[in-house]
Amino acid sequence: LSPVAAARAAAEAAARGSRVPVAAADMRQLPFRETSFDVVLCADNSLPHLLSEQDLRAALLGMRRVLRDDGLLMITVRAYDETRQTRPTASPPQVSETRDGQVITFQLWHWHEDGERYDLEHFQLIPAENTWHVRVRRSTSWALTSPQLTEFVTEAGFTNITWHSPASSGYYQPVLTARRAPSTQ
Repeated sequence: LSPVAAARAAAEAAARGSRVPVAAADMRQLPFRETSFDVVLCADNSLPHLLSEQDLRAALLGMRRVLRDDGLLMITVRAYDETRQTRPTASPPQVSETRDGQVITFQLWHWHEDGERYDLEHFQLIPAENTWHVRVRRSTSWALTSPQLTEFVTEAGFTNITWHSPASSGYYQPVLTARRAPSTQ
């Protein structure tokens, strides 16, 4: 849904000498022809922003629709299996170095009664002359466990579903990979 993120993806690719066509679209209604892609990447915990089974199914069926036979689906999500048990209320502060100085980032999590969804407040403390600016972003997520997501992906018609841990993939979140089962006509 973010034209800014799509533009950044194009700029990041260009900075590395590549040209990547980009588009901003709702993952529940992908505006692409059937069997258009070899790979669909749904990254950085974007899928858990869909809060209903209906929306999650629509997104996964759409991803399957635009993949070619045997196409690769990659989904990266937070490791929610333990999180759902412990229901943390905050993340530890993280400090990152920027051109403006050190930025401090942390999150507050407010769990819903269902124990599966939570409202997130994302805080960034940004240095300014003799003070700090505070940036707050809010969102709601569905803390999908790996068995839940595996079930939805299977139901959408994917096969060869494999989970890759950060230790094995080198990526900071768990990665699910799956293949679009060939069409039987």
